[in-house]
Amino acid sequence: MNTLKIYDELKDALGEQAARAIARVIGDLYESELLRLREGFEKLIESHRQSLGRLDRIEQSIGELAEAQRKTEERLEELAARVDTLAEAQRRTEQRVEELAEAQRKTEERLENLAARVDALAEAQKRTDRKVEELAEAQRRTEEELRKLAAAQRETRRQLGGLAHTVGYRLEDEAFKALPKLLGRDLGAKLVGRLKRDYIEIAPDRYVEINILGRAVKDSKEFVIIGEAKSQLRKRDVDGFIKRCEGLKRFLGEDQIRVLVVYQAPPQVQRYVREKGIMLYFSYDFS
Repeated sequence: MNTLKIYDELKDALGEQAARAIARVIGDLYESELLRLREGFEKLIESHRQSLGRLDRIEQSIGELAEAQRKTEERLEELAARVDTLAEAQRRTEQRVEELAEAQRKTEERLENLAARVDALAEAQKRTDRKVEELAEAQRRTEEELRKLAAAQRETRRQLGGLAHTVGYRLEDEAFKALPKLLGRDLGAKLVGRLKRDYIEIAPDRYVEINILGRAVKDSKEFVIIGEAKSQLRKRDVDGFIKRCEGLKRFLGEDQIRVLVVYQAPPQVQRYVREKGIMLYFSYDFS
């Protein structure tokens, strides 16, 4: 402020002294107000500077908050993705749980069916056990019957054996009477002594039975007569007879007249007997 101009304007009106005093007062006031204003302005500048600092800090905080918000959003996105993943996993888990529940239901049904089958099998086993017991009892009865049948068969065999012996003995008895004449007629052999049934000892306490045994002379040479009587003659009977005769040579001598006496023999067996040099006579030859 120009205090001199104020002084010039007031000097004419108020006088020099008053004008100087007023100008001085106004100057002082002006200086004081200017100082106050300058201080206020400096305070405003400082406040503005501080405000700018705070604003910078605020802007920095806002940037930090924005970065934090970005990171938070990223984390939220990650969490959202994880939540989606968990949700999908939960959905699959629930689906799996439903599948397991269905499988469990089917398993329980199968267990019930198996339990029913086990019960049925147990009942069938009981029936089988009863049947086995019945079969065992039937088997026991069958075995008892078989034992009785075997005993009866042994008795039948014994009786048949006795009958066979009786038949054989009868045939032999008839042969004893008829063979001397038949052998004399067919071979010119003359019986020495009589024909008989006998045993030949081939080892200590071991004997061979001979149905027809005797001696005869033919062409001034002595022969042993060996014979067997069979109701029915088969080839194997002939072979067995020949084998026995051969085995008896060491006990009876080499010169043998072999005789088979039968009721019946097939034609092929008859031929076989004659081919082996054995005399064959039928029961009807003894008439």
